[in-house]
Amino acid sequence: MPAATGAQAEVEFIADLAPEEVWDLITDVARIGEWSPECVGARWLDGAAPRAGARFEGRNDFGSGPLPPVTCVVTEARRPEVFEWIVLDPTGSVDSPGSIWRYELTPAGQPGQTTVRHRFTHGPGLTGLVREMQDEPSRAAQVLQDRLVTLRKHMTSTLTAMTAGR
Repeated sequence: MPAATGAQAEVEFIADLAPEEVWDLITDVARIGEWSPECVGARWLDGAAPRAGARFEGRNDFGSGPLPPVTCVVTEARRPEVFEWIVLDPTGSVDSPGSIWRYELTPAGQPGQTTVRHRFTHGPGLTGLVREMQDEPSRAAQVLQDRLVTLRKHMTSTLTAMTAGR
């Protein structure tokens, strides 16, 4: 069975906004549920803000109802260039996250535009994807590929909605 650890989905997107404007949107975790097909909500914990070490809670819905919230820890926050966080698995260990999410922002070819590189990397932790792959070992490779395709689609949809609605 193929391992999910290290599997990636990445999209690149040109936003008609300056990097600072895109930064403000991607770090406003309380609004992600407005734009994402999967994440139905998030909130900063303990009055946190987008800085390394800050924590937020996110909640996803993959079509069968909201899942329990997960805790996320910001690992890098450099305005307006990089925003990255890990999603903790049920153990809560930062050394074994379920996933790593990263945005890299660079000025695009036109003034007032930003190239957004958005990447998901599956970590070594236990996730729903790993469980599904374990439950269906004969289909594990297809389950993984299907999830990566869906992630790319949803990442693009989120960026499109996020930057269109400001």
